[in-house]
Amino acid sequence: MTLSLNEQQISEILKMEELIEVMEKAMIAFSAGEVTQPPRKLIPVEPHGGYFGPMPAISKDAMGIKLVNFYPGNAALGIHTHNAMILLFKPETGEPLAIMEGGLITEMRTAAVSAVATRPLASPDAKILAALGAGVQAKSHVEAMRCVRDLDEVRVWARNPEKAKAFADEHGAIAIDAEDAVRGADVVVTATSSQVPVLKGEWLKDGAHVNAVGAPIATWRELDDAVMSRCTVIADSRDACMNESGDMILSGTRIHAEIGEVLAGDASVAAEETTLFKSVGLAVQDVFAAQMVYEKVNA
Repeated sequence: MTLSLNEQQISEILKMEELIEVMEKAMIAFSAGEVTQPPRKLIPVEPHGGYFGPMPAISKDAMGIKLVNFYPGNAALGIHTHNAMILLFKPETGEPLAIMEGGLITEMRTAAVSAVATRPLASPDAKILAALGAGVQAKSHVEAMRCVRDLDEVRVWARNPEKAKAFADEHGAIAIDAEDAVRGADVVVTATSSQVPVLKGEWLKDGAHVNAVGAPIATWRELDDAVMSRCTVIADSRDACMNESGDMILSGTRIHAEIGEVLAGDASVAAEETTLFKSVGLAVQDVFAAQMVYEKVNA
């Protein structure tokens, strides 16, 4: 019988600390060429302003597809901008294994991959986190960053000050303006729906690390040219970032390495460098996360 799990059931199974370890394995396997994953194609949903994206991935141990809808206008309606379902199959026979609601998995795996990148790229004694954005991704990133660094202070900024204040109250953070949040921060997360830069390179301290997970459309940006020029850029996927990320495409910045290459020891970054992890999200992350959930249910 095909397993069916909703968000509530998944939340009782999926734990951030365990997911971070699975995402590290996923990124190493991806960069090693052990995953078959075609380029993502976002299909416009006219006239509603949305995008539909089928995202398949296959490895020797996991096979599946995420069907995701991205509707930027949902934010103004108080509805999640991303809605998704994930289907899992048995690689050996193609038999269906599970169908899962994909919202929580998307939220958590994105932050878990940022944590995977933060471990080798951020200063080991990083204490101050700045989050630009106060939505579900900011929430998940605060949790994930606390798993990999012993943070003394979390700062948050959002275009809606009331939302930033509510976020700060809930997560033990300080709500301040964007520049003050970033200046002096050891780790910065940009997780907004902005189409124009919200982070300026002149605000970053030397040796800071940035995790950028917003601006998923080729014409959108969260980061200005100064961020891109002063940072050593690490991507989740070279091909995906150069086809989907406005921050990469519009700045013409060169990608130093994929995070899977850094983790495997095939690429390195000097400890004193100011770094940027650009993540557009990959199907392999969803499929490995869903496989983890499936295996825990059937353990």
